[in-house]
Amino acid sequence: MDLQDWLGTWRLDPGRTEVAFHSPTFWGLAHVNGVFTEVEGSAEAVAEGNVTGRLRIAAASVRTGIGRRDNHLRSDDFFDVRRFPLIEVAVEAAEATGPSWVTLSVQLTVKGKQQDLELPTHVRGLPGGEVRLETTTTLNRQTFGVNGNLLGMMGDAVTIEAAAVFVKQS
Repeated sequence: MDLQDWLGTWRLDPGRTEVAFHSPTFWGLAHVNGVFTEVEGSAEAVAEGNVTGRLRIAAASVRTGIGRRDNHLRSDDFFDVRRFPLIEVAVEAAEATGPSWVTLSVQLTVKGKQQDLELPTHVRGLPGGEVRLETTTTLNRQTFGVNGNLLGMMGDAVTIEAAAVFVKQS
């Protein structure tokens, strides 16, 4: 895709987007794997590097495959979804770093706590002019006040993997 193909307004396709996480538990002997099933977003590219966007992830949509654990993750111990229903990712800029790669400068907000991140992101054009972005990062959950931890069984590091498909609007 040519630079002009990237310029414009984009809408997230939630049906082809996945935000997943992996966290060690039981002192590293097992992992909790989960996804957030409700995500929406948009982006705008007006010039090379001048990219903005926003993802809104419904914290209550967390799914690990075990209902009781999912309810605990929604509780005050973890995401506190009653007080903080959204996890937000605000994209502030993008810098091309190689063929099919950009670094996204983002601000992540979880439970009202913010952290600036630089996310190496693979970008791939899809048939029909759509674009797929994929990134992985590791965060310390304590930074965001996601504290629940029975008997020290859970590690603080959480790996986040996101694959997002955007459809051009204009």
